[in-house]
Amino acid sequence: MKVLLGSVLMLALAFGSVPARAEIIDLSTWTCSKFQNSGKEEIGIILAWLNGYYRGEDDPPIIDTDKFVEDAKKLGKYCSENPSVGLITAMDELFTK
Repeated sequence: MKVLLGSVLMLALAFGSVPARAEIIDLSTWTCSKFQNSGKEEIGIILAWLNGYYRGEDDPPIIDTDKFVEDAKKLGKYCSENPSVGLITAMDELFTK
């Protein structure tokens, strides 16, 4: 999963040099299977967004990379065991807001 974290960081750096392509991703319609079968960059973007969304409103603006990787592994394991479950349902079960 450290490779995944590295991919997320590389993706952030790449945004400055690659023209953005417009796309709307409605995560409420995604299953765990669709998420896991997405490309590396798309998974990285979604994991980063989910990490921010499922943080507490008063949490400090920090990224704990060890916890990020741990949470990504937890989601990956859950999704592997429950491929038809909605991605947001999985997140709600694992990381209740």
